[in-house]
Amino acid sequence: MTTALLLLPDFVLILLGTALRRWMHLGDHFWSGLEKLVYFILFPALLVNAIVRTRLDLAAAAPLLFTALVALAGGMLLGYPLRFLRGMPPLTFASIFQCGYRFNSYIGLAVAGLLFGDAGIATMGLIVGVAVPFANLTSVWMLARHSDSGVWREIARNPLIWATLAGLLLNLAGFVPPRPLQIFLGRLADASIALGLLAVGAALRLRGPNGVRLPALWLLGVKLCAVPTIAALVGLACGLDGVYLAVVVLFAALPTASSAYILAMRMGGDGASVAWLISASTLGSMLTLPLWAAWLAGRAV
Repeated sequence: MTTALLLLPDFVLILLGTALRRWMHLGDHFWSGLEKLVYFILFPALLVNAIVRTRLDLAAAAPLLFTALVALAGGMLLGYPLRFLRGMPPLTFASIFQCGYRFNSYIGLAVAGLLFGDAGIATMGLIVGVAVPFANLTSVWMLARHSDSGVWREIARNPLIWATLAGLLLNLAGFVPPRPLQIFLGRLADASIALGLLAVGAALRLRGPNGVRLPALWLLGVKLCAVPTIAALVGLACGLDGVYLAVVVLFAALPTASSAYILAMRMGGDGASVAWLISASTLGSMLTLPLWAAWLAGRAV
């Protein structure tokens, strides 16, 4: 229970972001600019700072990354049967399908850092760096015939992937940042968590989906319960323990990323249903993430 309570401040920040958007009337331009700042500057600095400072064993990380990808694939397989529901428009299915496996990196990095420090952030960064291309490829492929945007261009522009690669290369090269650079990256990293979680809260939309309530509830169960269960079972079977097991299970339990809505809108999909699913999974994770954290803490005792 103590471990679960540690997550409370992060969820309060998310709810604060919702309240600030509703009551301060800062405008869409402000929140869009804040999300770009976090996405392109602050979170990449957080990743580089954590990965450079953490001793990594990439050979030992292979089962970790395998577990993460199997968990994502499990979410895809469990969500795919919705395609055959009577009355399910193909474009609606392609839009909401991604909500069963895509993940919110902002919350993931915040939780990993809170519970495990730099080692947690570095581990989550490795997973994100590998999982983002896999998730993006699948999501864009499902919506591909409705879009003119290229999947490889979207992946090539992802700053979290580039930050992870840069941190890994610097780490493997034995680079030790000089003190002023450490302070600079640390300041950016400190700002990233609070501002990132505020941006998550500001993006919540609570208007219900149109005509896809049961499929939406199914996908919520897949994302918040089934996918982390798969990660736990596969991780244990692969011999993971400690930080690696905890972080991969928490990664699998993350709510859907707001980028799923952006992709659906950009490719002409059902943005309203996706926005509701993102919001519902974020609010639902306020219950399920602490439960998974408590279970992992119980295993460590």
